[in-house]
Amino acid sequence: MARGWESKSVEQQQEERAQASTAVRPPLSPEEQKRNRKRDGLLLSRESLTQRLQTACNPRRRQMLEQAITDLDSQLSSLQIVDK
Repeated sequence: MARGWESKSVEQQQEERAQASTAVRPPLSPEEQKRNRKRDGLLLSRESLTQRLQTACNPRRRQMLEQAITDLDSQLSSLQIVDK
């Protein structure tokens, strides 16, 4: 009986997600699209730098990567302020 109840719950959750994804969203302005692309690029760069930092052994290299990540974080935070 618990299994049937669980499957109904999952089914209901799937239906809710489908309804939420089909909800009409207003189209993004070109400025918003540009900002989203920039944010996505910064996030990808940050992820790449973080992975490199995990394997870097040279202290100067680590410092350079940490500084680059800090710079990306400041750019991301400035984008977040503009979004609000």
